[in-house]
Formats: sequence, structure tokens, C-alpha cells
Amino acid sequence: MTEHTRPHRMPGDLSKEDMLEQMIRVDHAGEYGAVRIYEGQLAVLGNSKDRPDIEHMAEQERVHLAKFNELIQANRVRPTALMPLWHVAGFALGAGSALMGEKAAHACTVAVEEVIDEHYAEQVSALDAEGDQQELRDTFEAFRLEELEHRETALEKGAEEAPGYEALKLAVKTSSKLAIWLSKKI
Repeated sequence: MTEHTRPHRMPGDLSKEDMLEQMIRVDHAGEYGAVRIYEGQLAVLGNSKDRPDIEHMAEQERVHLAKFNELIQANRVRPTALMPLWHVAGFALGAGSALMGEKAAHACTVAVEEVIDEHYAEQVSALDAEGDQQELRDTFEAFRLEELEHRETALEKGAEEAPGYEALKLAVKTSSKLAIWLSKKI
């Protein structure tokens, strides 16, 4: 991509450096929150028949988090100041949804992963426009595809059969979008 085809920044747009820092900060927070959600679900559903699937998803989220821990350090990015909140809120969301049953826990996963799919897709698109962050772009895309696998697993496990599925999904999606917005800013 030549200099003339790179995206034009408008007044008020983030600089490329600030955009990359924000991406790493918010994704680090999101992957940390995801690990905590699965830890909360596992704390409640410890002997569930679905434990192996939840463990698998949790392990993938731990790998994602480890990568963002590396990126935070390598790029000298300040983590969100809200990490203590995401520590508690993530676990509470996971445990709370699991207390409503396995299907509700899976509904929580569907909702979170739909938001994360959109989020990573937007970031991949922004990095494609920049044209010079291929490794980071490929990391985001690989993680996005794993998040979609989690969504599909949760749907296969009966997420849509959870009582109040649509309301639960809306509440979790809304809170996930708020968490992303806050983690970008704080």
C-alpha cells in the first residue's frame, strides 16, 4: 500500500500509534474478562457434562490473554485501569449465568462471542486499511475465528433453549459493548 492510499485521518481521529495502543489495551482487557467468565462458569458447573467444552474454550482464552500480555509489554501499552473491575465482573457474569443453568451459561457465551466477533472484525478492517500491521492483523483474525468456534459450540450445546434467551443475550451483549467502550477510554 502506498502512502497515498493509506487512510486519511480526520481531525479528532486517533493517530495510528494511539489506535494500535487502544486496540491492544481493549483486547487485553477483553481476553482477561473472557478468562474470568469461563472461570466463573467452571466454578459453578465443575461437574457438568459440558465441563470439557468450557475448559477447552477457557484454555483458548488463556492463550489469547498470554499473547496480549506479550503485546502489552512489547508495545509498552498501559493496561486499562479497570482490570480490577473486569476481574470481579467477568467472574460474576460467568458464575451468574451458570447458576441459571448450563444453557444460560452457553447463552452468555453466544452473546459475548457475537460482540467479540464484530469487535475483532472491525479491528482487522482497520489494520487492513493501514496495510503495515500484518502480524497483528493475523493474530486478531485467528482469535476472531476461535471466538466464533466458541459461539458455535455454545449454540450446539443448547444456548437458545435457555429461559429468557433473548433478554439474557441482549443484557450480556449490551454489557460487553459497554466494557469495550470503557476499556478503550480508561
